[in-house]
Amino acid sequence: MDEAAAEPNGRTRLAHVLGVPLAEDVERQWPQLGEMVRTSELVGEVEGNFPELTLAVGRRLHLNDEVIVVEWTCDYGDGRLYRNVSIAELRDGEAVRVTDYWGEPTTTPQWRLPLTERLDMPADGIWPDRQHLEHH
Repeated sequence: MDEAAAEPNGRTRLAHVLGVPLAEDVERQWPQLGEMVRTSELVGEVEGNFPELTLAVGRRLHLNDEVIVVEWTCDYGDGRLYRNVSIAELRDGEAVRVTDYWGEPTTTPQWRLPLTERLDMPADGIWPDRQHLEHH
């Protein structure tokens, strides 16, 4: 794994985002791509291909001892911010299945402007701005 993708103790970015270790046999799913990767080693290999990635966790919601939901933001190094949600299923305090959803912010279509209002997104809140992202 690329050193930029790991913390000094060898944890993956995903473990940092979730705030819990990954089980060795973890399964990570990306429904948008219709793909999955198995094992913490392969999760690390995938992450190692994005050395410019910076990220910040907005908030973690612990739903008993079995599920964690994390809202977080990242930039792959091209200046575009992605708003993400990761849902982790836990076993004995380790993530065994993680499903990631992410999307690049877009502008509101004209037809929706009269139906919606702006979401308050302070730079250091749940959806951090670029200046609050870090390498992990």
